[in-house]
Amino acid sequence: MQINPDVVARRLEEEVVLVHLTTNEIYRLNPTGARFWELLGEGIELDDVKRSLESEFEVDRDTLDHEVERLVAELTDQGLLIADARA
Repeated sequence: MQINPDVVARRLEEEVVLVHLTTNEIYRLNPTGARFWELLGEGIELDDVKRSLESEFEVDRDTLDHEVERLVAELTDQGLLIADARA
């Protein structure tokens, strides 16, 4: 997965606000989603993002996997994430 280049993000305290420049839609990510977005934006592979989130938020791996899958699906459906062409 990679961030759609038509999306800009800005951290506002604990959240990240996303703006899809093509649709002008605005999205807000909670602290966990915000950290996911930042790590992905740094070019970190999804498995490594999960490992970081697991340690930073002290969540069990099964719960984390489920929540990340849900978030990825939602962000992809909204056009905020796109399939990585390298995959």
